[in-house]
Amino acid sequence: MPETAEEISQQPEVRKELQRATGEKRGHKVQAGGRDKFWFVTHALFLVGCAVFYFLIGSKLIPLPQPTINIAGRILRGTALIVVVLGFARGVSVYGLGRVEDASVRFTLQRIMHLVVALLIAFIVVSVIFVNWYTALAALGVGSIVIGLAVQTPMKSFIGWIYILVRQPFRVGDRIKIGDATGDVIDVGYLDTTLWEFGGQYISGDHPSGRLIKFPNEKVLEEIVYNYSWPLFPYIWNEIKFPVAYNADLEFIASTMQRITEEELGEEMLKRIKTFRDLLARTPVDELEVRERPRVIFRVSENTWLEAIVRYVVSPREAGRVKTRLIKKLLVALNAAPERVMFPAGANR
Repeated sequence: MPETAEEISQQPEVRKELQRATGEKRGHKVQAGGRDKFWFVTHALFLVGCAVFYFLIGSKLIPLPQPTINIAGRILRGTALIVVVLGFARGVSVYGLGRVEDASVRFTLQRIMHLVVALLIAFIVVSVIFVNWYTALAALGVGSIVIGLAVQTPMKSFIGWIYILVRQPFRVGDRIKIGDATGDVIDVGYLDTTLWEFGGQYISGDHPSGRLIKFPNEKVLEEIVYNYSWPLFPYIWNEIKFPVAYNADLEFIASTMQRITEEELGEEMLKRIKTFRDLLARTPVDELEVRERPRVIFRVSENTWLEAIVRYVVSPREAGRVKTRLIKKLLVALNAAPERVMFPAGANR
């Protein structure tokens, strides 16, 4: 049974795009699992332990030299801060990121959180090693300047990664074209993105070439990104054209091409396109431009022939295979009535 508009609107990716386009908000209650509760309790016990040891040392119930007490106090404060950071990060992961339904976005946000946590822990460790916060800040500031000057290009790529996260020109699983590279996104790292190439130098169409393409994330700040995987409308328009004579039977050609194309695409796809069109009616996009059925148009060619063009929508990953099957079936049907189609001599043989 084909999916209805309501069923498709409940899909996570579609719901997210609709929320972004229409402002519609839907929330769901997120609860901590048994493992999460265990770690929350563990963090709390660590904090209690640090507080107890800090009290015992500060009250001198444990006889230690003063220098040792100072060092132990800094270590306990630093440990407590690290535990607080880790506990807060786990809370964000469970109650914040747990609400993100899109797996690729959730994975990317987790990576950002891990990076922030690592930086905070590094800052705490440095502050424990140095006597005061001013020295720690000065050391980190000088170190950041030196590192920034030495790695300008990686830093630009890191900024590009943040741009990819915020603006989402593409995500893992999307089929994109950027510069001369075309492929499916299989990883978005802190500094570079990896594509599984299709087409390319040695193969035509949309078949995978077997090569991986890596490009620095800074490229998204300089190049146009073509994305073929918008969740609300995961299709592209494709077309097939044949040259025909001016005095050909255009009605016969149009009806034949449309009938065969509809048969090849199948009613399921046609109904699915109609469903997406209904969904788009809830957004600022003009749903009338999304046609659920193939369309045949005629144009004047530069070589004094007419061009009979059938235009249809297809999944990007199926475009090549569908086009090949359609060409074969269209030629068989049109060649069955050569006196009505009137192909140029040798054009179809």
